[in-house]
Formats: sequence, C-alpha cells, structure tokens
Amino acid sequence: MAMPALVRRWTRDDVLALPDDGSRYELIDGELLVTPSPRPVHQFAIVSLYDQLAPFVRDHQLGSVLMAPADLEIRRGEVYQPDLFVVPPGKDRVPSVWADFATPLLVVEISSPGTARYDRVVKRPAFQSAGVAEFWIVDLDSRLVERWRPDDDRPEILIDRLRWAPIGAAGILDLDLRSYFAALLD
Repeated sequence: MAMPALVRRWTRDDVLALPDDGSRYELIDGELLVTPSPRPVHQFAIVSLYDQLAPFVRDHQLGSVLMAPADLEIRRGEVYQPDLFVVPPGKDRVPSVWADFATPLLVVEISSPGTARYDRVVKRPAFQSAGVAEFWIVDLDSRLVERWRPDDDRPEILIDRLRWAPIGAAGILDLDLRSYFAALLD
C-alpha cells in the first residue's frame, strides 16, 4: 500500500524567499498560488480602474490606491498580491513593510480563466473573513463586476454601473461599466 503524498504547507517567509522570476506568488491558508505575468488587456484594465479610483480616493482622503506586486499580509502569515487595492491612510508615515499596512478598504481582482477559481473560491472568503469592506472581481470575458462585502453569501452582479460609497467619503464614485469594458475590449 502506497503512502499518501504529503502536502507542503508554505509559510510567509518561504514565499518571500522565492526568486523574482516574473510569477506572482500568493499564500492563502498554507497553499501557494502561482500565476504567470498577466495578459496586456489585464494590465490595461487595472490602469483604467486606477485612473478612475485614484482621484476619488485622494479627493475624499480615503488613503491610497496601489497595485501588485505588494506582498500584503491581509491575514496573519499569508501573502496577497491583489491587482488593485485601496488602503486607508497611515497614522504617521508610509509603512516600511507590506505586512504593516492596514486591511484594505477595497480589493480588486481582474479575473481570467486561469485565476477565476482562486479569485472566487480561495481569495474571496479570505478577504471577507479579514474584513475587507469590498472585493470586486472584474470579469472581462463576461463584461461584469461581482461585488462582495464581508457578510455576502452571493455577489452583487453589476453590468451597467458600479457605485462605490466607502465609509468616510462625502460622495459616491460612479463607474460606467459599459464604457469601461468597451474601451478595453471593443
């Protein structure tokens, strides 16, 4: 009778010691997630969202909009590389290590066929349990955004408009999703 193969449980230190080889490494519940460099449309999708989010976040003094690579420690001992995220302002200065950043107000993942399972099944519950106020999965193929909040059992599916009203903002960010997807894909 053969012995079952042991599954390696990775640590944050193990992941941070991996070589910088162009892959993105994340660690969630001891599982190492490895994704290759994204497609160009993925990068344009991130930059387009950044261009719309950053002025709103800055004007409402909500913190900073940042992008991967990041090595965030949203849950203790884990490593996250969100495509795009909004962190609240620091108390005094910018933290010197990623592990010292506060829980993001918003995390955005641009989903692809190769990352969809990780985004929906692995990362989503991790972000919800960590208290990330909103998690958006941008599905370029379906031209929609799934919006998840900490207590959601199902996502809010958005195809026309996405309105974001984070705590502390005096206004609402109104994203025209049809125009966003058309600019990227048409």
